[in-house]
Amino acid sequence: MTAYDPYDQGDVLLVPFPFTDQSGAKQRPAVVLSRRSHNQAHPDVILAPVTSQVSPVTDEVTLADWSGAGLVKPSVVKPLLSAFEGRLVRRKLGALSAPDLAQVRTLFARILDLP
Repeated sequence: MTAYDPYDQGDVLLVPFPFTDQSGAKQRPAVVLSRRSHNQAHPDVILAPVTSQVSPVTDEVTLADWSGAGLVKPSVVKPLLSAFEGRLVRRKLGALSAPDLAQVRTLFARILDLP
């Protein structure tokens, strides 16, 4: 059982996301990748960071409905994974549209070589 309301896959949350070099962290939006059933049973939620800084990395998902997800700028989902304790979530910003979530799921299935 969790000490927070479980989140749904596709929810966009504000969290202190660490830099990949572990030199610090920045408050940033992140999308929930783990399913609600996982989030209900575990204290951690699995997230991917969202940024408005588009890089030359080809494995990013450009969000078509970024404003509907509660974001203030056009944004992309980065191909990174991290687990966060639910208590670290600052707040829920919104949720990805069904087409955007489908693209994110496809990206991670391809990266992780999942069926």
